[in-house]
Amino acid sequence: LQVSDIHISRFRDPKRAPDFEKFCSETIDIIQPALVLATGDLTDAKTRDKLGSEQVEVEWKTYQSILKRSRVMEKTKWIDIKGNHDSFNIPHLDSVRNYYRKYSAWRKDGSFHYIHTTSFGNYSFICVDATLSPGPKRPYNFFGILNMSQMKELSLMATESLRSNHTIWFGHFPTSTIISPTPGIRTLMSSATAYLCGHLHTMGGLMPVLHSQHRGGTLELELGDWMDNRRYRILVFDHDLLSFADLNFEEWPVVLITNPKSFLYSSSAHEPLVKIIYSTHIRILAFSPSVIISVKVYIDGVHLGKAHQVSGPLYVLQWSPQNYSEGFHHIDVTVQDASGRISTQGHIFAMEEENLSLRFGFWPSVILLTDHYVLARVLFGLIVLIQIALLVIFRYLQKPALKEKPGLLTLTLYSLHVFSKTNTFYYSILVLNLYTILGPWFVGELIDGQVGACFSFGVFVGGSFLQGSLTFVVGILQILFFNLPLMAYLCWCLLLRCQGHSFRSHIHHVRHLMAMLVHLAMALLLAWQVYSCYFLLRTYGTLAFFLSPMRTWLVALTSALIYKTWTLKSSELRTYIVEMKNCQSS
Repeated sequence: LQVSDIHISRFRDPKRAPDFEKFCSETIDIIQPALVLATGDLTDAKTRDKLGSEQVEVEWKTYQSILKRSRVMEKTKWIDIKGNHDSFNIPHLDSVRNYYRKYSAWRKDGSFHYIHTTSFGNYSFICVDATLSPGPKRPYNFFGILNMSQMKELSLMATESLRSNHTIWFGHFPTSTIISPTPGIRTLMSSATAYLCGHLHTMGGLMPVLHSQHRGGTLELELGDWMDNRRYRILVFDHDLLSFADLNFEEWPVVLITNPKSFLYSSSAHEPLVKIIYSTHIRILAFSPSVIISVKVYIDGVHLGKAHQVSGPLYVLQWSPQNYSEGFHHIDVTVQDASGRISTQGHIFAMEEENLSLRFGFWPSVILLTDHYVLARVLFGLIVLIQIALLVIFRYLQKPALKEKPGLLTLTLYSLHVFSKTNTFYYSILVLNLYTILGPWFVGELIDGQVGACFSFGVFVGGSFLQGSLTFVVGILQILFFNLPLMAYLCWCLLLRCQGHSFRSHIHHVRHLMAMLVHLAMALLLAWQVYSCYFLLRTYGTLAFFLSPMRTWLVALTSALIYKTWTLKSSELRTYIVEMKNCQSS
């Protein structure tokens, strides 16, 4: 089984921990897995107001007590690993705040290779620990990082695992949110059948299924969270063919068709798919707290019969796979238990591989297979360069003469000329954009007791440098939703000044509704900037609030620039005012 993003919390959802204890006792007892992987974010580690982050020992004690009371570690092999929440606000791995070492089942930091031995072969499970050390407070540890020595360690594990029947890699972060040096984490795990992860929480419900496949055939299977959605996953190797189902807690019966397996999730590079066409029986696993009374099998809508129980949860039905040797076919299995609960599961299967293809969804593939930190870097650089280029070009481009009744585009370009050729505004916004790239956004306690600095390109804290990732995303949002709108707003205000308006007069003479909407939009953006200052205060402390050029200082600069547009001496705009009057009178 796999469960992820449990988020045991002191402050939220009082049913989360009791439900998890029920999962560890009742669900585990019914399914009886050989192995359980808990892939990170075991605890929530957030303050009551959700803004701050810290390791809360009582959350860890609750997690450990659940494992002990349910005696789950006596029933199965329980492997729990860290997520980014389990690394919040930890200065180093030996810190007393690293409660993972004290209260988890595994208790060992770092990546590792676990070999599960059976009578029919060995199965390797390789953990990818990309959590940050030191671990800053939220939000700047959303991405995982692997350094060169960690990559070499994982490479050795990958080589060792080649002797096993199959290899499953697992970790907290999807590969798209792991920063890794060449050749990259996906290349290292290319010999794996699947990579299991969590972290993305179904994207707030927008992506209930996040599955895709690497170029080499390795499946990447993100699991929805336990925190809000109570999701878990069952995985099975049947004659070395991998099958799985993503399930909701307390939804019974649980049904998993292991033969024939799903075509979409097949990989000829890792699995002996030929075994399907030579098989004699359809094989199904069915679990329920009540007795299973019926397992009906349908292929392409035709009822093939009822599967019979062989032992435990295994049900089989004899079939002739040669009858389905061409094209795609759809298998459905309907299971009913003694309590009257019914569950139906199905998938598409095929016997031939070469002439057929199914593809994973576009958005899941984009989310899981794109290196988002690279994309964010490129977009951030482009957006900043475009704004700087606008300023510089209009600074030195000759201003064209206004003709009668200029249109919206002409007035927009004219306002950019006025803005760029007015030193106060030109240098202020130019320095703001250059500072967004180069300067520290704030200096504060990124970890309690350790002062660090946050730049666009990364974070310095505890004598370590953590590469930029989410910082670029924050930078993009800052530019798109504040820096650029601020520049546009100042251009609009200057254009009104050039048309002879003051702050009072423009409200009466310019279209009233439009003026109010523009001012309201800017007020909302400024309010967002003020809230970000409060967020900084609650997250990183008083020092960060006062030493924050990109937050607190920028609020002051914005207020000063807006005030300046309406109090700028008319003599400084005389040329433009005269030109505007001549244009309006002609």
